[in-house]
Amino acid sequence: MSDGGQKEQPPVILLHGAGSNQTIWPAVVRRLVGQRVIAVDLPGHGRSPGFGLQSISACADQLVEFLAALGLYQAVFVGHSMGGAIALDLAVRHGAHVAGLGMIASGAYLGVPTDLLDAFSNPLTLSHAFHLFQKRAFGSSATAAQIERCTTILKETRPSVLAADWQACASFDSRSAVGQINVPGWIIVGAEDQLTPVNFSHFLAGQLPAAHLQIVPNAGHMVILEQSERVVQSLQKFLAALTAARMAGTRMPITPTIVEVPTNPKLPGDKAARTG
Repeated sequence: MSDGGQKEQPPVILLHGAGSNQTIWPAVVRRLVGQRVIAVDLPGHGRSPGFGLQSISACADQLVEFLAALGLYQAVFVGHSMGGAIALDLAVRHGAHVAGLGMIASGAYLGVPTDLLDAFSNPLTLSHAFHLFQKRAFGSSATAAQIERCTTILKETRPSVLAADWQACASFDSRSAVGQINVPGWIIVGAEDQLTPVNFSHFLAGQLPAAHLQIVPNAGHMVILEQSERVVQSLQKFLAALTAARMAGTRMPITPTIVEVPTNPKLPGDKAARTG
């Protein structure tokens, strides 16, 4: 936890992805200048006791209790992949507690491939699951060290927790509710993301009332590792805009920044996804 921010500012709470823990966040993210940052281990992950929760909403409810235990009312929730889904669910069902919403390689629907879900659900096929994940989670410029770091964390997670996480992701679908969200949003995704493709982020940008969308070239699903400096620069701008708006007592105006936009982005099963 970093305490660099002003006490009156809502802290930034970092939510990791499926099968991961707080150590997945590079130091440059966990030590955001001028911010109080809390990187959490979700139940059953890292140093957090308990069992993996099998739904995104259950994880979100746990975080409301976590806020209360810290004596906090609001926070800026920034989540990667599954963590982004949890942050989104918080904004839908517990919006009063969300000062800002950050979505990294995530979506209102996660669309887990069946083969990946099946492989992570069976302890006997975890080696195959890790192989599938490595093939799909990284962009073309990822280093061997980045791939190894991520895979090591996955292998340290209990099989039952891995299964619960991927089931929670597969069951998550908040596309019909995301339009209810009334907090500023920041969305960033790797242009080469195969697990939560760019069109998922376009859908979010078209639904959230004030959303900044950035698409990072040469990065995949693990953009937080592959392009951590670029993620931090973009996040810092979003947080600075939030702070300025809060001090002025106004709603934060955001004009989306879009890089490498694909044509006619669509979500599986949708007629079309609106762009921001």
